[in-house]
Amino acid sequence: MNRKYAIGVDYGTQSGRAVLVDVSDGTVIAQSTKAYTHKVMEEYLPDGTRLPPDWALQHPLDYLEVLDMTIPAVLRESRVKPEDIIGLSIDFTACTVMPVDREGTPLCIQKEWEHVPHAWPKLWKHHAAQEEANICTRIAKERGETFLSRYGGKVSSEWMIPKLMEILKEAPEVYEEADRFVEAADWVVLRLTGQEKRSGCAAGYKAFWNKKEGYPSPAFFKALDARLEHVAQEKLGAEVYPQGAKAGELTREMAERLGLKEGMAVGTANVDAHVSLPAVGITEPNKLLMIMGTSTCGIMCSREEKMVPGICGVVEDGVLPGLYGYEAGQPCVGDHFEWFVKNCVPAGYVREAEQRDMNIHELLTEKASRLKVGESGLIALDWWNGNRSVLVDADLTGMILGLTLTTKPEEIYRALIEATAYGMRTIIDNFEQAGVPVEELYACGGISKKNAMMMQIYADVTNREIFIGASDQSPALGSAMFGAVAAGREKGGYDTIFEAAKAMGRVEERTYRPDPEHAAAYEKLYHEFKILHDYFGRGGNDVMKRLKKIKAEARR
Repeated sequence: MNRKYAIGVDYGTQSGRAVLVDVSDGTVIAQSTKAYTHKVMEEYLPDGTRLPPDWALQHPLDYLEVLDMTIPAVLRESRVKPEDIIGLSIDFTACTVMPVDREGTPLCIQKEWEHVPHAWPKLWKHHAAQEEANICTRIAKERGETFLSRYGGKVSSEWMIPKLMEILKEAPEVYEEADRFVEAADWVVLRLTGQEKRSGCAAGYKAFWNKKEGYPSPAFFKALDARLEHVAQEKLGAEVYPQGAKAGELTREMAERLGLKEGMAVGTANVDAHVSLPAVGITEPNKLLMIMGTSTCGIMCSREEKMVPGICGVVEDGVLPGLYGYEAGQPCVGDHFEWFVKNCVPAGYVREAEQRDMNIHELLTEKASRLKVGESGLIALDWWNGNRSVLVDADLTGMILGLTLTTKPEEIYRALIEATAYGMRTIIDNFEQAGVPVEELYACGGISKKNAMMMQIYADVTNREIFIGASDQSPALGSAMFGAVAAGREKGGYDTIFEAAKAMGRVEERTYRPDPEHAAAYEKLYHEFKILHDYFGRGGNDVMKRLKKIKAEARR
């Protein structure tokens, strides 16, 4: 009997990647990555139009280019026959909002709209809608909207509705011209299948959709703005589909374009973090997975629905069917370290890394690993891109305390790593205080595979053993699993994601266990972190927001 395969495509912040996976055991046969040609547009549009602060846009044609480059590449590398590939599914960073016309064509690639910033896809880390998020939170509280408690009591600027409010306020012509607003993930599925099938995962976590109640009432949207009263029906589309469902079949056009077989099953899209749980074999509740990359998402399931402050949402069937899926996260982790090496590392360190044939991150890690816990005298707040959980505030900014004239780059680098670990510890403590126990801790993503020092710091700060996903492409592998589920057992796949996870998901044999001496030392430092966290993050001193306002005014 011929082996069967599935393809998973993972769309990240900086690049997209495809994996070709053996459905029988989850072995990745081939993989390919394509960096986005237009990267993340944070300062200018392609035509030179300057963007305001806190913007983050992408180019939709980059998403198709990922398919065009990576899928033929994995086919060439593997030499697998297209007829043996039974399914394909994708995952995406979210919320990534795209205005499209009636035919599903993005407005931004049309000549009359290419110079208008609001016509472009807004990436998850587009944080310019913080004012709208604040308004959304305030009105939901005033009206006693029950949905708000499922989202930690606060609306994030990263989500769908604040971004639509921003477009309506600043570019009403774009709002009116758009036939609808789609998640980038759903748009790619539309291009693959010719059918628009909205992801229940994205709608549930990013657009207030609920399995039992649907979207919030028209009265709530009207309270935000009279023009938004029927936004769900008019601009979002009423039909929402669960992950694992078959969204459609690959069209002849896309099959010929990608070198695949027409009619192959395509799954409903997923959010990148959420699709990773089955890839590490998690099918049970109370196991928290950290998906570590540019940002970090913390995903966990429970048999109970609890109202947890500061989370990104709890959604029934949002991650695994039959369970409540919880999301929390940190919007700046890998970005944190990348900022530092690009802007703050002296030339001497760069030369040393080159002479020793090392990546600059490797050199800094080597130097930082020699430091004792607390030796630098530094502590940082990991808010370089705002705070997602548990404060849900994009107007917060980063901070390093304790700098002196003897502070070295590796000390700052380690302090930034420790700050992200403290941020995750805050998330874990918050879950447990709300009655959602974290019984086991897992990690996946590039950082978890590449930086042993960082993972040991996380184990010490959280005082927990950490299990590491076996694949270095967990989201893409998870998507491939859902592609196999979309195909079904009859085609050689699986009927449930639980079956797929049992056969295809796994963790490494090695784990990271806390060092008791280090854990005790970090407990003292975490106490200091919490003092700063609450002082600057909970209204003790709003200097960060005042400075950010002054910055925005100066740049006008």
